[in-house]
Amino acid sequence: MWRMAFDVARVRGLFPALGDGWVHLDSPAGMQVPEQVATAVSTALRAPVSGPGGIFPASQRAEAIVDAARRAVADLVNCDPAGVVLGPNPAVLLARLAEALGDGWLIGDEVVLSRLDHQANTAPWLRVAQRAGATVRWAEIDIETCELPAWQYENLVSHRTKVVAVTSASGAVGTRPDLKRITEVARGQGAVVVVDASSSAPFIPIDINAAGADVVAVSAGAWGGPAVAALAFADAAMVERLPASSLDPRAAGPERLELGQHAYPLLAGLVASVDYLAELDDTASGNRRERLVTSLSSAKSYQAGLLSRLIGDLRGLRHVMVIGDAMRRIPALAFTVADVKAQDAVVHLAERGICAFADDTPSGVFATLGVGEVGGAVRVGLAHYTNSVEVDQLVEALAGFRA
Repeated sequence: MWRMAFDVARVRGLFPALGDGWVHLDSPAGMQVPEQVATAVSTALRAPVSGPGGIFPASQRAEAIVDAARRAVADLVNCDPAGVVLGPNPAVLLARLAEALGDGWLIGDEVVLSRLDHQANTAPWLRVAQRAGATVRWAEIDIETCELPAWQYENLVSHRTKVVAVTSASGAVGTRPDLKRITEVARGQGAVVVVDASSSAPFIPIDINAAGADVVAVSAGAWGGPAVAALAFADAAMVERLPASSLDPRAAGPERLELGQHAYPLLAGLVASVDYLAELDDTASGNRRERLVTSLSSAKSYQAGLLSRLIGDLRGLRHVMVIGDAMRRIPALAFTVADVKAQDAVVHLAERGICAFADDTPSGVFATLGVGEVGGAVRVGLAHYTNSVEVDQLVEALAGFRA
């Protein structure tokens, strides 16, 4: 019997939380949790787990969970497990990385950031640069399309540039910059490239080497995993060259940038969540890395069609303005409703059973666009389990503003 490569009805059946009756278009804050992830965390909580370093089973189980988590992230981004640093969230890990890379910076050194990025990948570099007296250069967005033009990096990056930090996709407006072109310019000047892939990892296959990144940050919560994250290094040896953050003087490899004991049950859930991603496409075969590429590619195609339909329908509503028009994007978008504050708009949507966010943040991409002056923007995002019926419900609810 022939089956679709991406069966959204089957995927929806993996999420107990979808039984609450709400339309969950809140994926920019993290997807709902699949049953297999919740089970993995629960099972690990019930099992005897101790600290690493012992010769007894509970200690060995802890070491096995950490090793499995490193391997899962390595398969996700296509790197060596020895280059995977684990932690609670991208903000903490990127701050730790900024402190390590910024150690020894001097007046006149430079760091290049982008207006498209989330604060998690700008604030740490700003702090370190300010302390060292380094210069911060900004890559600007096109306010009409919300694109991040790659050509400007040729003027921004110089031989004094230490780090280029850039997102692989905006969780606010969906834009996916031309990473390869940006990294080619940065690497050509000897700069370290740090890519925040937190928003794109649930939707786009990641290859750290093909992207030309030195470090990639991912967050499991973004794709329905637990609240844990990772930094993946293209060259595992780079970790050994950085100042250590660990309190253990014997720490080696990725442990040098890990602080405190791991949350082992959550790491078990991280492994299950990567396995879930690899199983999105029923037809996927091969090892986990191969299945991840196939499954995420299928999900990308499905969501691209759904997103195109949503954007087309929203633009058909004369009182709704979709923000940006990027050529390459993830299924996240923002819009405004004429003469209606974003907070009032999301209340209207919530009354109709639709989850969405209001955002008037005075920083990042929305600050550049000035959306606060018009009452903020409404943010929504599609998830693996979003279907066309839910998209239609959003459009119908928004059409009701002028009914």
